[in-house]
Amino acid sequence: MTFAEIYGHEKPIAILRSAMARNRIAHAYLFYGADGIGKRTTAAVFAGALNCEAQNPPCGVCRSCRKAGRNTHPDIVTVTAEGQFIKIGAVKAIQEQMKFRPQEGMRRVLIMPEADRMNAAAANALLKTLEEPSAANILLLTTSRPHALPTTILSRCQHLRFTPLPRETVARFLREKETLETSVAEALASSSGGSIGKALEMSRGDYLTLRNGILEGLAVEHPADPLRRLSFAGRFGTEREEILDRLHILRTCYRDALVFRETGETERLIFRDRASVIRALAERLPGRELLSVMAAVEEAMRAIDQNANKSLTLDVLMIKLA
Repeated sequence: MTFAEIYGHEKPIAILRSAMARNRIAHAYLFYGADGIGKRTTAAVFAGALNCEAQNPPCGVCRSCRKAGRNTHPDIVTVTAEGQFIKIGAVKAIQEQMKFRPQEGMRRVLIMPEADRMNAAAANALLKTLEEPSAANILLLTTSRPHALPTTILSRCQHLRFTPLPRETVARFLREKETLETSVAEALASSSGGSIGKALEMSRGDYLTLRNGILEGLAVEHPADPLRRLSFAGRFGTEREEILDRLHILRTCYRDALVFRETGETERLIFRDRASVIRALAERLPGRELLSVMAAVEEAMRAIDQNANKSLTLDVLMIKLA
């Protein structure tokens, strides 16, 4: 894979290309941004480029690039978590490798996805490596939670921010790589928050069916009927993650209704393919009530995230909505 095959992220890629062209590679990089946005993909391509045999890396076709693409290059090492954490044993293992020259390439590249999952002992061990950098060893850390990393590690890395992708870019990826129909690709891209990873996750599940069910429930349920609202709550599932996913959809519905009520523009909607339902909701509720409803949904999401009683939280929310 080459930089040209990455969707979006032109700015961080330009910085990496420039560093390679000037042979001024930092000893450690921190790629940070939302989950599923392309940080790890870019790190893998950059790792391949650092050992590419061509003059315009990565070429994607040389022996080194082919090995990188198959994840069999001996000088590109990925450090993953054991269970919940990245432990000190994993960091010591890469430190042991770093004592020797790269086996085949010019540099050994160590990729650590979700670097914020390092426990305290692992972070302290990694800090020693960062304090004594070696030109033959490059560290690539990726995270969606840079604030969770120690400041001592943050200060020793070059930071590259990965911002959410435009809706059109995510939709183009889904059309070209997943061969989805245009209408489906655009609907998923709108709901993805600029994350290709999230869009892929939604495309492989029943997200659109779920979303449409909630939208239709809002369209037909009478707002002043608490019993019917409680019945509506039964559609939100019983597991924490599925409830949070459904509440996020619900919050987006009301967000779109508020945006439409204030602007009258469908282009600003996240669920713009269901503009008729959003319009009906906007016409039914005044702006102040939409804000109140959104606050109630967000309060329920926080409670569920903090392991509050799920059934009781949903019942209280639905009574508030009624």
